[in-house]
Amino acid sequence: MGASLPPKEANLFKLIVKSYETKQYKKGLKAAEAILKKFPDHGETLSMKGLTLNCMDRKIEAYELVRLGLKNDLKSHVCWHVYGLLYRSDREYREAIKCYRNALRIDPDNIEILRDLSLLQAQMRDLAGFVEARQQLLTLKPNQRMNWIGFAVAHHLNSKQVGRWIDRCPTTLLGSCGAKAAEILEAYEGTLEDDYPPDNERCEHGEMLLYKISLLEECGFHERALEELHKKEPKIVDRLTYKEQEVSLLVKLGLLEEGANIYKALLTLNPDNYRYYEGLQKCFDLYSENGKYSSDEIDRLDALYKSLAQQYTWSSAVKRIPLDFLQGDKFREAAVSYIQPLLIKGVPSLFSDLSPLYNHYGKADILEQLMLELEHSIRTTGRFPDRTEKEPPSTLLWTLFFLAQHYDRRGQYDMALSKIDEAIQHTPTVIDLYSVKSRILKHAGDLVAAASLADEAWCMDLADRYINSESIKRMLQADQVALAEKTAALFTKEGDQHNNLHDMQCMWYELASGESHTRQGYLGRALKKFLAVEKHYADITEDQFDFHSYCLRKMTLRAYVEMLKFQDRLHSHSYFHKAAAGAIRCYLKLYDSPLNSPAEEEDHTLKTLQKKKMKKQRKTERAKKEAEEKNEESSASGTSKSGKRHVKPVDPDPYGERLLKTEDPLSEATKYLKLLQKNSPDSLETHLLSFEVNMRKQKILLAFQAVKQLLRLDAEYPDSHRCLIKFFHKVGSMPAPATDAEKLVWSVLEAERPSICQLQEKTLTEANEIFLRKHQDSLMHRVVVAEMLYILDPTKKLEAVKLIEDSSNIVEPTNATLGPIMAWKLKDCIGVHQLLEKVLVDQDAALRWKVRCAEYFPYSTYFEGSRSSAVNNLFNNQEGKTPVNGGTSDPEISQSTIPIISNGKLEAFKNLAI
Repeated sequence: MGASLPPKEANLFKLIVKSYETKQYKKGLKAAEAILKKFPDHGETLSMKGLTLNCMDRKIEAYELVRLGLKNDLKSHVCWHVYGLLYRSDREYREAIKCYRNALRIDPDNIEILRDLSLLQAQMRDLAGFVEARQQLLTLKPNQRMNWIGFAVAHHLNSKQVGRWIDRCPTTLLGSCGAKAAEILEAYEGTLEDDYPPDNERCEHGEMLLYKISLLEECGFHERALEELHKKEPKIVDRLTYKEQEVSLLVKLGLLEEGANIYKALLTLNPDNYRYYEGLQKCFDLYSENGKYSSDEIDRLDALYKSLAQQYTWSSAVKRIPLDFLQGDKFREAAVSYIQPLLIKGVPSLFSDLSPLYNHYGKADILEQLMLELEHSIRTTGRFPDRTEKEPPSTLLWTLFFLAQHYDRRGQYDMALSKIDEAIQHTPTVIDLYSVKSRILKHAGDLVAAASLADEAWCMDLADRYINSESIKRMLQADQVALAEKTAALFTKEGDQHNNLHDMQCMWYELASGESHTRQGYLGRALKKFLAVEKHYADITEDQFDFHSYCLRKMTLRAYVEMLKFQDRLHSHSYFHKAAAGAIRCYLKLYDSPLNSPAEEEDHTLKTLQKKKMKKQRKTERAKKEAEEKNEESSASGTSKSGKRHVKPVDPDPYGERLLKTEDPLSEATKYLKLLQKNSPDSLETHLLSFEVNMRKQKILLAFQAVKQLLRLDAEYPDSHRCLIKFFHKVGSMPAPATDAEKLVWSVLEAERPSICQLQEKTLTEANEIFLRKHQDSLMHRVVVAEMLYILDPTKKLEAVKLIEDSSNIVEPTNATLGPIMAWKLKDCIGVHQLLEKVLVDQDAALRWKVRCAEYFPYSTYFEGSRSSAVNNLFNNQEGKTPVNGGTSDPEISQSTIPIISNGKLEAFKNLAI
């Protein structure tokens, strides 16, 4: 570096590099300017000056200087390396890799460039290149442990990639690929002395040995892995992982008796570890993936857990697990022994613990009858059946608490509210009771009352962040956005709570807020929230970068590989799916109504809001600017590893106005659709959105592909049928193909149509009728058939409406004394009302449906049920405002003027800083 400079300037160049590494940027900039006074065209100095300016947030100047330096000295590996660093700081990893490769063509043995390149290749999953770079590093520096480990990990990751590429990859191929990594680690061990490791490296060496053994196990070399494990036992520090690895290998080798003994020893250490019980069942050949067992297997399992319960008397898991496989009277007996102590103790999470049992046929009814018997016994005798001692008074409280959640789960909201009200009357100071009542009201459809009850619970314990968060979520579900923001601000730092919540990656808040804004028609704000969630996932992906070198240095190899697996499936997480789907729906609405959408009204509203808040924003910006100037002389403590100071920039588009002005909403929607198609290919929603986007883009084959995916996943799903009929109806109404491309598309559709069993030798009307006959008892199936009937023939509108109105709310069979369970769901009924009102455009039918559903859902504010807060004039008499599904036209004043049910405490505490 700086070899072409005289000695004095060469020393100054070294000072620039040292100043950059120690983050003394002003000092480095001064040295660079001293060199450039004498040698203004020196490429490496220009590049280093640009890199220094980049760390001082002067990006435009930085890129200009680096490009000028590279232009002046194209054969300098320093200039190419600096250019790569510049791209890397902006997360332009592919461009950075190109720069590093150019640098290596000039200086192929540069250790620093090779190391930087390998990190980027790992980040971008260029695993073949990663192997090549780590091999070159090992060749150049074979005496460094990190190079051996990095080469082994590169081979391991590359073998996993090969396995994903090949659908049915032979075991020998994958075995040889993964075994190469184990061989490299063995070769590294051969370079060590017998007394290695020293005491200060025992943990790291033990982790490497466990990683090597896991590689052998993954490749199928179980005997060799077990032998190696026993051989290296004295050098492995993590004894728990040693035992778990040993028992895993024993079970795979069929040594089940030895495995059972180790699992029992592990249960002695942790008798509530469900994985140990699962492993023990495998050792006794009593494990089923789907949870289904024969009567003989159930008897054997029952005997096993009874013996374990005598051995591990304090274990909760040993009593809970049998409830999953026991049936009938045995299930009831086990449930009694499990539930009674927890009711006496007062465990609020009991229902959450038992809720998976509601997916097992008949067990919910047994639990209901059991809990009613316990309740009756407590009321009449003060004790449980078959017990002589009186129970604490709180036992009745927790029994009612469980029953309220039980009836809520079964959709019997009258019974649920009756039980929870009695529990509140029994002990009005228990916060959990108000939270559960809020949840029941939300499920029943009274979102405003639910928000009020959640506020009631929070006001009873202002220091509890969880209850505060639950209250905020209920407010957002009731579209009380402004009130939710004020409540959220109590648990954020001083200043802008939006930025604080964004910095904390509070994704549940952003999703709930985005959904609320969408319901109210404020698409700009909704997009702002949804895209903020997408930004969080980009940051999480970026955060893995530092671990590529850290984990190899600290030898946390198994955790490193698991972290990479997690990162590979990161975008399949439900939060990302919700955010991407929400953004796509917003863009579809923008496309469908670009002129008459709420965007114009929102634009006017946002301008008004900006005028009100402009003064405050100017103050904030001025203060931040002053802070930046004050921190200009800050040291390394105020900078990140990349050299950037942690200064929060001012959001130039706080209300999403720019997002609304996109010229091509479908193009923006396609960006997020591709991410969903890549990461959530088995989700029906992904392909429903793909159908909607591609039909609007006139991408016929892509829309047809979405239809085929829907039929593959669930051909009987109502929306699958809707998309199938709409697609071929649309195609049938299009003009005859004129161009060669159109003729090719039509030939593909004609060839594919006979392969769709729903349409084989049938017209669309016939297919629609057959679908109705198969699902005539299902509301949503009837609704879809009615909608398609109207689309295929608009003259049959009255017939379509009659088809919907003839639907019956079938009552599921249950004990008559316990109340009926309705088959219709509130969300579905709301969708039917919107269909009648907006698609079929029959206001009389929509009104009749609303009156009918108000009887089925008396707590629903949407249908204005007789017991809902809507009837109590919570949303009435709002002059000058047009409610949009519970919202108002002005987001600033909508929540402050709507009266809500409250205990009167919120007003006193909403300005309180906790």
